[in-house]
Amino acid sequence: MRLAVLASGRGSNLQAILDAIAAGTLDAEIVGVFSDKPTAQALRRVPEPLRWSRNAKDYPNRAAFDAELATAVAATRPDWVVCAGYMRILGDAFVQRFRGHLLNIHPSLLPRHRGLRTHAGALAAGDGEHGASVHFVVPELDAGAVIAQAALPVLATDTPESLAARVLRLEHPLLVAVLQMAAAGRITEQAAQATLDGQPLFTPLRLEFAPG
Repeated sequence: MRLAVLASGRGSNLQAILDAIAAGTLDAEIVGVFSDKPTAQALRRVPEPLRWSRNAKDYPNRAAFDAELATAVAATRPDWVVCAGYMRILGDAFVQRFRGHLLNIHPSLLPRHRGLRTHAGALAAGDGEHGASVHFVVPELDAGAVIAQAALPVLATDTPESLAARVLRLEHPLLVAVLQMAAAGRITEQAAQATLDGQPLFTPLRLEFAPG
């Protein structure tokens, strides 16, 4: 399975993918890492030939940046495109080009807390549980069909920072687990719905992992 990964920051989810590939638990290869931030630490996790980065601020508009990004991603012939901590909203043209093969990991139990500041949002809402979701990307922000989630209890002592750290430890195995399903040809998007082994997922899979 050929994976193109989009990342804007540290790249810890990318590292989880790389570790799983190295351990032989994920039958995949990274064919490119793409970033809107040339200084993103994620880029340094792969050899230079696999890196592509441009400063999005140098482009006249989002469409122009996305068009160049899409061309670069397509050139790697990916089976799946994975947004792993990619902080730019992808435009409709990019999403439609890779629709059905475009995944995102989001730090909340969707449909709750779309967008940014999800951990503060969970605390402000008094949520009893919080977690992460892997979903298909559609033009509407964080609104695509959710494939799988992992949850943890919100503690009375949690801050946005502590909750973020705890959720991040769930994100890594969750993303790898979904990519294992993708590598085995088990997941698809059909009529805006996620399917597993050809059957519609009416509710996301709830996966459990030991605390990291």
